[in-house]
Amino acid sequence: MIIESLLDTDIYKLSMMQAVLHQFPGAEVEYRFKCRTPGVDLRPLRQELERQIEQLCSLRMDPEDLNFLASQRYFKRDFIEFLRLFHLQSRFIEIGEDNDQLAITIRGPWLHTILFEVPLLAIVSELYTRRSHPDANLNEARRRLAEKIGQVRALDRPDEFIFADFGTRRRYSRAWHDEVVTVLAREIPSSLRGTSNVRLARDLGLVPIGTMAHEFIQAAQALG
Repeated sequence: MIIESLLDTDIYKLSMMQAVLHQFPGAEVEYRFKCRTPGVDLRPLRQELERQIEQLCSLRMDPEDLNFLASQRYFKRDFIEFLRLFHLQSRFIEIGEDNDQLAITIRGPWLHTILFEVPLLAIVSELYTRRSHPDANLNEARRRLAEKIGQVRALDRPDEFIFADFGTRRRYSRAWHDEVVTVLAREIPSSLRGTSNVRLARDLGLVPIGTMAHEFIQAAQALG
């Protein structure tokens, strides 16, 4: 199971979800997946993708998840209570083929579909890397990570080099993402400002970072 928690997503998806609950609870939306890399055929992933989506839709937030979200001052009590009952529903997803490419369409109430995007992209990414790089050498990845950490430490004022992790949707795998952020938090904590990933922020004691995506502006323009 690639996604094991509904908090394995970006914080700004949840902040936008709260705004949707309060301002646009009846809005209907449609999302379409697009692979931006020419020549990559993702159709062989379809069967396993469907299985992973069913598992994703079985997840609910537990008390620990809800308590962490409630500790963020911008989340209101009614939203936390809504999340207590919330789960993703596979009936809003259609998977097929279009022009010899994998086609994924999400269509339904914005409130009930907004959390699909990030975990779905992370699932596609991890399934692709499992298939295309089954014997990837993580020792080389760790060497490169250590090299980049060394570059930060070598700066005249490393504490002024500030960055945050926003890698969930494009990650090689959940395990590698966990390792990278854990190492960064341990080795250069003054530079790592936080992470957009809510689960990692909770587990590593980091600040969950993010406000909103262009999705919200696009939808608000359409909804008026």
